Amino acid sequence: MKTLPLFGSLLFLLSTASLFGQNANLPDDLLSEDFHAERREALRAKMPNNSVAVIFSNPVRNRANDVNYVYHQDPNFYYLTGHREPHSVLLLFKEKQRIEGKQTDELIVVRQHNALKELYDGARLGKKGAQTDLGFSVAYEGPSFADLPIDFSKFDQVLFYDFQNDVRDTKEKADLYDLIATFKQKVGYPENSSPTLQLEPQQNNLDTKTLDSLMQELRGIKTAEELDLLRKAVKISALGQKEVMKAIRPGMSELEVQGMHEFIYKKYKAEYEGYPSIVGAGHNGCVLHYIENYKPEIEDGELILMDLGAEYHGYTADVTRTIPVNGKFTKEQKIIYDLVYQAQEAGMKVCRDGATFKEIYNATAEVVNQGLLELGIFKSLEKEDMINPATGRNRYYPHGCCHHIGLDVHDKGHYDTLRANMVITIEPGIYIPEGSPCDPKWWDIPVRIEDDFLVTEDGYELLSDAAPRKSEEVEKVMKQPSFFNEVDLPTLGGEE
Repeated sequence: MKTLPLFGSLLFLLSTASLFGQNANLPDDLLSEDFHAERREALRAKMPNNSVAVIFSNPVRNRANDVNYVYHQDPNFYYLTGHREPHSVLLLFKEKQRIEGKQTDELIVVRQHNALKELYDGARLGKKGAQTDLGFSVAYEGPSFADLPIDFSKFDQVLFYDFQNDVRDTKEKADLYDLIATFKQKVGYPENSSPTLQLEPQQNNLDTKTLDSLMQELRGIKTAEELDLLRKAVKISALGQKEVMKAIRPGMSELEVQGMHEFIYKKYKAEYEGYPSIVGAGHNGCVLHYIENYKPEIEDGELILMDLGAEYHGYTADVTRTIPVNGKFTKEQKIIYDLVYQAQEAGMKVCRDGATFKEIYNATAEVVNQGLLELGIFKSLEKEDMINPATGRNRYYPHGCCHHIGLDVHDKGHYDTLRANMVITIEPGIYIPEGSPCDPKWWDIPVRIEDDFLVTEDGYELLSDAAPRKSEEVEKVMKQPSFFNEVDLPTLGGEE
């Protein structure tokens, strides 16, 4: 048999890998091809007449020198295509168009094959893969986009997200930078300006607002397939919280605690964390989005606030527990913890189809504020006593209590009325940093309890119930052994 040259061999191997199923080793519970096709059809149904929607993949982000961050697809693009590769663009047409002799109401442009790059980075889907694996009858590779005979001026509206001018121009032909530049040229995008901010609607057909509103409508209500993945993400996250409760001890570092959570995620085959893990002990727990997790030794008697979520096949949970590092709440810690628990319970009672996000927040805030007043932490419920003048927020409960979760931890969705099959958090909290205008016995007590809920027609389903919520249950679980306690690694000083 004749031997192929090296480069030809690579091309042959990569092309045959695509033909014979490069996705053979992927999980069997990914979103289906039919799901993505149905989501495109649902978006198309909501689009204005004579319009086209243009959605780009996420850019590749550089970490340092020639190393990039692990790639994460744009959630909208993934939702509509299932494609996980960069340097791609999707076009959805309200009505069928004739493009190069083909009638279609959608097309996708994907990254072109490159044998050498694929040797280093793995096989690319390419045009044929986009057709066979993603289900697009019309697909192109990047360099073809510039020559596609699409007259965008004939559409009443061209729907897209405005650009932030934060995409690198790489050496790769038809990379995302080039695709955006080609699109801008095709639609007459104004140089050095944003159509959202500087142009009146009648001056052109560029619309950078409508698409986001439509995606909020779609993504705010979860389908059965999405709920399957969200349940898994939440269960994994809740089990991580429970296992760490068993394992945690004074003297551990915040990073070690973070690592235990994330080990559980990987053990259950969750690919990523849905957001930077928040593990704050003592005062650090009073920093709402503390992500350094760098305290080398957690002290006996401290609380540790752990806000983490596994991302499973694109869908992320968001679960927070606050526990005493030594396994026993102090008197003051338990009082504040139980107050936050009562606030969450009050919010849960409101949660149902037809309620509003504001109603849930008000239910939690009423419990928190009244409780802090009775404890003497608030002197009164007058604005000057409750509001921190430096932030303009409630001094001890400075954030909202609910948000959508899904493909983003703060997922797209309208924040007005709850509807069945929304998945939301309810997360009241109290944070009393050192120096607060109250008795010092309350200082450095941070508590947040956050759970994930499926909204139903007559109430809710608590998805994260595998993680103990009551203070007594937390203390009970913390007495149980953990397999983490059997891990005994050598020291770095050379001693065995």
